[in-house]
Amino acid sequence: MQSIPFEPYDFSALIELCKGRHVYIQTHDFPDPDAIGSAYGLQRLLECYGIPSTLCYDGQIDKLSASKMLRAFGIEMVPSGRLAGVMAAEDYIICIDSQKHNDKMLDLVGDEVACIDHHPTYTPIDYAYKDVRPAGACATLVAQYFASSGFTPDQNTATALLYGLRMDTLQFSRGVTALDIAMFSYLFEHCDHDQLTRLERNNMEFEDLKAYGEAIDNIEIYGTLGLTSLGFSCPDAMVAILSDFILSLMEVEIAVVYSYREDGVKFSVRSENPAVDAGQLARAALAMLHGAGGGHPSMAGGLIPSEGLEQLGRCPGERVRDAFLSELKGLHAQPQP
Repeated sequence: MQSIPFEPYDFSALIELCKGRHVYIQTHDFPDPDAIGSAYGLQRLLECYGIPSTLCYDGQIDKLSASKMLRAFGIEMVPSGRLAGVMAAEDYIICIDSQKHNDKMLDLVGDEVACIDHHPTYTPIDYAYKDVRPAGACATLVAQYFASSGFTPDQNTATALLYGLRMDTLQFSRGVTALDIAMFSYLFEHCDHDQLTRLERNNMEFEDLKAYGEAIDNIEIYGTLGLTSLGFSCPDAMVAILSDFILSLMEVEIAVVYSYREDGVKFSVRSENPAVDAGQLARAALAMLHGAGGGHPSMAGGLIPSEGLEQLGRCPGERVRDAFLSELKGLHAQPQP
């Protein structure tokens, strides 16, 4: 495959910032393949400059594709509980695929000096180094660092980055930019294609069928909005997978899936309607429901914490439906029941 030209990116300020230090690279709390691939890729790139690092996260690895990825490449990610007494306030943290004060990233004791992310910024932070740009995947930004550095990623690194890129763009069908295409071309030359195929195969467990069945049984269609609920606790990753599944229906342009859990109600929102920004929709609708949300124009998520559930009243499903329909009407999508 012939490489596609791209604009080199100057990340020298990040290297100067981290020189002489051991840094922590923190993903969002439920790392998916893009977060893992981006963190791992950045770790390997920093090694080229003699900068050691530790990958860390809070929450849990709750997606089969993520677990397979960690095993395949021997990636070590340290949960926050193991950092107690190890990380100090003066230690540097690089936020990757997430941003400080995001409800999906625990505020650790270290100093968040840098951020590399492809999500919109909702809480501006004055980082010493900041690279927040729209792209289909955060792995794209890290791949561009490699391509601009003169260092060539080894097979594992290139494959991990490419897998993250493919997964977060839903096989290049969502949120793709010209840079994503260029970095796919770059990584394709260096990756292990057989390993990539193995990672992309068999990413569903038998227990997942229950969630699919519940989502199908409970789906309601309002114009081009598909909305469904899960009456049992479902991992973040599975809620997101189901929202992609609902969006695949011919009648649906906007999908909302939510799951009742111990920590509250978890939401995943998708939009393929250019007039409806999924991030804005999630943010506005969940604010009406005493929750918080946000994300990309095409994909977003959020949570109503458990302490806010009483305010949903005796018919929480109706409150959720009405909040999203109200916000969609304000966005001029105007789906009709």
